[in-house]
Amino acid sequence: MSGMTRIRTFTAVALAALLAAQPVLGQGTSLGNHDSNAPIDFAADRIEVQDRADRAVFSGNVVARQAELTLTAARLTVAYSDAGGIQIERLDASGGVTLRSPDETARGNFAIYDINRRIITLIGGVTLTRGASNVNGGRLVIDLDSGRAVMDGSATGAPGTTTSGGRVTGTFTVPQRGN
Repeated sequence: MSGMTRIRTFTAVALAALLAAQPVLGQGTSLGNHDSNAPIDFAADRIEVQDRADRAVFSGNVVARQAELTLTAARLTVAYSDAGGIQIERLDASGGVTLRSPDETARGNFAIYDINRRIITLIGGVTLTRGASNVNGGRLVIDLDSGRAVMDGSATGAPGTTTSGGRVTGTFTVPQRGN
């Protein structure tokens, strides 16, 4: 094994160990209401560490699981800084992104998790489902500190963002009462 191969293998193993110590999501909405100190299990068909760009790319059937929260996507890019130790700054997921907790599921074309700001953004054909209730739009922003979630329609009408003319749509179930 060449010296460069050993360095790449060590870097990939070290990054995977570091990722296991980082929270994927924190406290906030029901989607973020989980143990953010729990280890993260990753599975993917491939990982590519790009040291000079300070990122790692997981691709092919990506699954990231922490406690009862699961993120699935075709691709996950992890951006980190290497100033005195690797610190993860951002996760970008693409390709049929699903974020699932025990009682809510959010789906979109792309997801961005800004770890420093503790904000998750899903973009493109977004659906948030809880039980039989759902909300659809072009963009969902979840603030994990405040627990506030905001759904926007697609003002631009970009492909795959929403089919309702840029408006947020949804269905909410109501309790059934006897007459």
